[in-house]
Amino acid sequence: MILIENLSVSYKKDSRIINGLQLSLSECLIHAIVGLNGAGKTTLLNTIYGLKKQEEGKVLFNGSDLNKKSVSYLVSENFFYSNITAREYLSLFKNIHFDIEKWNALFKLPLDKLVDTYSTGMKKKLAILGSLKQDKAIMILDEPFNGLDIETCRIIRSILLKLKEKGKTIIITSHIIETLTNLCDHIHYLEYGKITHSCDKSEFQLFEEELFKEIELKNEEALCELINDH
Repeated sequence: MILIENLSVSYKKDSRIINGLQLSLSECLIHAIVGLNGAGKTTLLNTIYGLKKQEEGKVLFNGSDLNKKSVSYLVSENFFYSNITAREYLSLFKNIHFDIEKWNALFKLPLDKLVDTYSTGMKKKLAILGSLKQDKAIMILDEPFNGLDIETCRIIRSILLKLKEKGKTIIITSHIIETLTNLCDHIHYLEYGKITHSCDKSEFQLFEEELFKEIELKNEEALCELINDH
């Protein structure tokens, strides 16, 4: 169990991005964190992993402070050293049981070429391979489907489902709600620095309908005015 208790995080004084957040994440499941732009999703993930220090609260894993040794983190904007090949990048992660060639049969990357020559989608696939090679109990994936083609998105979905069956706990964000409703076990909605709603698969359709309805109603007046003035 990952337990987040009374978590508060700020980037500026008196301006909390995360404010007294409470959340429990059961193990061996796929959890989605969703919210509008600026809601604090990446800040929350950074804090869970330990890149960002919280002002208050705790992040616990099975009763103890969550340690980076238990987590692999795929950030939304991937960084690679210059003049390094994909194979050299993957060699940074030590795992003698990870067969790079077999895994790359799914991703079809030119592993001996410089990462600098890669497209955005190829870099994303390489970063995902790096996360997979780490083989940690917890996987955090911030926008893993961005920049990927349809086939690769389906491959990633299949991989995550099989990793869940192997006992991995996965936390994922995506701006595309449909990629989450057909993958995740729970969805947690982040708003105003707190998790305002959590639901399981039985409630996904209702959650999606209510979320879209709220967004449409919030912007309806402005849209009507713009269309009528056109």
